[in-house]
Amino acid sequence: MSLTLYKKKRSFNETPEPKGKKKSSARSLKFVVQKHDATQLHYDFRLEMEGALKSWAIPKGPSLNPQDKRLAMMVEDHPFDYRTFEGTIPAGNYGAGTVMVWDEGTYTAMGFEEEPIKKQEKILLEEMKKGDVKIVLDGEKLKGAFALVKIKGRGENTWLLIKKQDAAATDKDVTKKDKSVKTNRTLNQIAQDAGGNPKEKKSLTKKTPKPPELLNNRSKKNTRVKKKSTT
Repeated sequence: MSLTLYKKKRSFNETPEPKGKKKSSARSLKFVVQKHDATQLHYDFRLEMEGALKSWAIPKGPSLNPQDKRLAMMVEDHPFDYRTFEGTIPAGNYGAGTVMVWDEGTYTAMGFEEEPIKKQEKILLEEMKKGDVKIVLDGEKLKGAFALVKIKGRGENTWLLIKKQDAAATDKDVTKKDKSVKTNRTLNQIAQDAGGNPKEKKSLTKKTPKPPELLNNRSKKNTRVKKKSTT
C-alpha cells in the first residue's frame, strides 16, 4: 500500500490532517467510519490493512438493513493515524469540510475470526483482488457481517457495501445516530468549535484604485462646476 497519492493531494502546512506513516495495531484490525461534510455530505468507510487504511466514500452512509446496497466509491489509501482524526479541513484544501468520527471499532475476516491477524490480512487482500470482501464489524454503531462487492463494468473504484442477514441486521436507520463516538459532538458543534464553517471561502476581492487620469478628469469637472456656480 502506498500513501503517495494521499500526500500528493494535501498541503500539510494548511490542513490539520495527519501526514501519517505506515503502522498497524498489534492485536486486532481497526475500522473507522468518518462522517464528512465536504462538497457533498458522505461517510468514509476505512479498513486497516497492511499498516494503512483502505478507504471508500459512501454517499448515503452505511446501513444495517440487508435490503440496502450502498454505493461505495474506493478512494486513496489513508494513513493508520487518520482513524482518530476529527476536526475541520480549511477552505481551499482537498476535502475541505468538517470530519466526525461517526463510528469505530475492530473487525475480522468473516469465517477466519480465530486466525492470526497477518493471515486475516492476507485473506482480505486476496478477497479484494477478487472484488468480494467479507468482514465482521464490532463497532459502537455498526455490528455484524458485511460484504464489500466490486461492481463489474463500472471501473475499478465502484463497490457496494451490503449488510448480511444476522442478529445485528435491522431496518432502523443507523445514520440517525448523528453524534461522534469520540467526542459526542454533532458536525455543527465540531465546525463551531473550529471557528465556523470551513467550507465558506472568504472573499479576497479588493477595491481597485481608480486610474490617475480618471481622477484628474473628475477633478477638472468639479473645478468647472465650481467656476459656474461663482458667476
